[in-house]
Amino acid sequence: MSTKLYVGNLSYQITENQLRELFAAHGPVSEVNVVMDKFTGRARGFAFVTLETKEAADAAIQALNGKSVEGRPLTVNEARPRGERPEGRSGRQGGSHGYQGEYNIRS
Repeated sequence: MSTKLYVGNLSYQITENQLRELFAAHGPVSEVNVVMDKFTGRARGFAFVTLETKEAADAAIQALNGKSVEGRPLTVNEARPRGERPEGRSGRQGGSHGYQGEYNIRS
């Protein structure tokens, strides 16, 4: 059964191929996803790597968590599922952003 890992504190220049090579030393890698900023197109400093077996994932966590890559100590652990997100704009309604006080107008 495959296991998805969270990899944090990455260099903004890291590529999916570099991560694949780094993790392949511990077992077969099925997927690598470097999370990119949608506005700048630059990496956001974290990624998800899926290894094909639990044993490979455990070995990668043991070997790579805290290891320095491009001068940055990596954070590697098992990824947790995303929590439920609230819908809309943080529950606020309208354009007043909840302000219901009086306006102070100076003459």
